[in-house]
Amino acid sequence: MKHPFLSLLALLLLAGCGADQGADKPAGPPPPTPVTLVAARTTDAVYYDEYPATAVALNSVELRSQVGGFITGLFFKEGEVVTKGQKLYEIDRRTYEASYQQALAGLRSTQATVQNAKLNLDRYQRLAQQDAIAGQIVDNAATAYATAQAQVAQARAAVSLARTDLSYSTITAPFTGRIGISQVRLGSQISPGTTLLNTISAEDPMGVDFVINETDLPRFTALQAAKSNPDSLFRLQLSDGTMYQQSGRIKAIARGVEQQTATVQVRVEFANPERRLKDGMSTVLHVLNRQSGQRIVVPYKAVTDQMGESFVYIVGDSSKAHQQKVQLGPQLRDQIVVLEGLKEGDQVITEGFQRLREGSPVQAGPPEAAGAPTAKASSR
Repeated sequence: MKHPFLSLLALLLLAGCGADQGADKPAGPPPPTPVTLVAARTTDAVYYDEYPATAVALNSVELRSQVGGFITGLFFKEGEVVTKGQKLYEIDRRTYEASYQQALAGLRSTQATVQNAKLNLDRYQRLAQQDAIAGQIVDNAATAYATAQAQVAQARAAVSLARTDLSYSTITAPFTGRIGISQVRLGSQISPGTTLLNTISAEDPMGVDFVINETDLPRFTALQAAKSNPDSLFRLQLSDGTMYQQSGRIKAIARGVEQQTATVQVRVEFANPERRLKDGMSTVLHVLNRQSGQRIVVPYKAVTDQMGESFVYIVGDSSKAHQQKVQLGPQLRDQIVVLEGLKEGDQVITEGFQRLREGSPVQAGPPEAAGAPTAKASSR
């Protein structure tokens, strides 16, 4: 008869041996991670660099009077287009008209003096030929004639000055353009050269000014020198968000670099037949990126950033994930350009890569299937 204690000991030893055999059994490989794959593709990637810009009139002038007085006439409607030579303002002309008439009278007086001096000189010269008059009298007559001639020249200059002042009392448009709101009214007194009357700006064509980094100067210099450029090179976005329909071309590049900011000002010219561009308007200039063309693109959500570098997971023939470093270009909506690191046809993981490591096995499937195997594994 066996002792009960020995039977219990035998059972415990048998259970311990069974537990050790279970612990030595190797665990199976982890199940493949369900992922979504998208093939890298080549497409015509057209993208633009954006620059804040300001519309400027290529020809603009501030109207100021060169003579003083009171405004006696305004001959335009504010905000309208005025033509070259059109009469705009009139300053009280009475004083300038009187000065002009006085100068004319002075000229006539000196011209009469010259005629009288010439007659006297001719008479004395004839008497001198007959030795009937002293030579000093002839010399005095010649001097009087020369003096009278100088006075005539002076009187002519006074007439020209008075005529100029009289013409300045009427202010006309120097070129065809749109006139602004008048800064003076009827009866206002103005000072010569200081009082601003109005501003006129030409509207077609218009310029758009922006600044570039000095490192981009060779690129824009080449664009300016090119005999022809594609119409899509410069696109203008207006302040209301709409795209301007006219194409532009480089009008001018500043002669030097701004030392404090290391930037260069560039001006692009746009036709403005509908007068949509206004002087001082804020815009955004889109310049065709020189890297535009046939480029590899992948969904933007496939990219991860690590320590300032960009990576994607790709899957090869072994159905294992490999982390690939890439150099990115600009983002095109939900896609992004890959400049280096991928080739057309590479299978890129777009969903499910958050749980992956280098070399992890993967299984292509729809996004909703990604959690199913994992859920089963966790329920075991």
